[in-house]
Amino acid sequence: MKMSLIDELVATARARAEALPPREQLPKGSRPSFREALRGKAHLDVIAEFKRASPSLGAIAERGLEDQVRRYAQAGAAAISVLTEPSRFKGSLADLERTVASVDVPVLMKDFVVHPAQIREAAFLGASAVLLIVRCLSREQLSELAQAADELGLTPLVECHHARELERALEIEDAVIGVNNRDLDTLAIDTSLSPRVLADVPRERVVVAESGYEHAEDVAELRGVADAVLVGSALMKLGDPTQRIQEIRG
Repeated sequence: MKMSLIDELVATARARAEALPPREQLPKGSRPSFREALRGKAHLDVIAEFKRASPSLGAIAERGLEDQVRRYAQAGAAAISVLTEPSRFKGSLADLERTVASVDVPVLMKDFVVHPAQIREAAFLGASAVLLIVRCLSREQLSELAQAADELGLTPLVECHHARELERALEIEDAVIGVNNRDLDTLAIDTSLSPRVLADVPRERVVVAESGYEHAEDVAELRGVADAVLVGSALMKLGDPTQRIQEIRG
């Protein structure tokens, strides 16, 4: 029986985690808070993503990493998301390290995190946050990884897709809650999903809508509901993403 895409990505993530160095000593110094960067704004914040490829689109665009992430930050992005998954997204941990060195805003390591070693590596490289996908983790694993992130000073962005997953995400205190409009099994996108699911999130939580957003009109229903929107492919396709980021922020 052929392995599903999500199972393949989880399996390869586990193998990559086992090959990581132990990182007994982590760099000293504070990182900007991902959670606080998104909290309590009058406008909708943008998490701008550096992403070379994806399973749904294939190769997206060739952009110089340093130039692109600096443009994101200069345009007003509250945080930067960096894909580090190598096989389907063509990312790398080196991309994370280079991004952290290029900007002052918080950086999210976006990957299929299944092992505490990945979180230690994110902390070692200077990330402020890590993605934890409810779909990929048991309740015990999610709790363990969120605790590991918290102990290292990283914010977990706990991603769900529907109401049942949201219940599990909300169990993680102080996590930023993400709703992914993309079904990870079919890769189909439904941008009406985030406003519906986020309506059940307590307002004191910081919440992010993910996937399928390209223009300001796409996020109209999120204003006053979400704290931030994650935008990746649409920005990567632009030679200069400045105006688009500012339009989405409103």
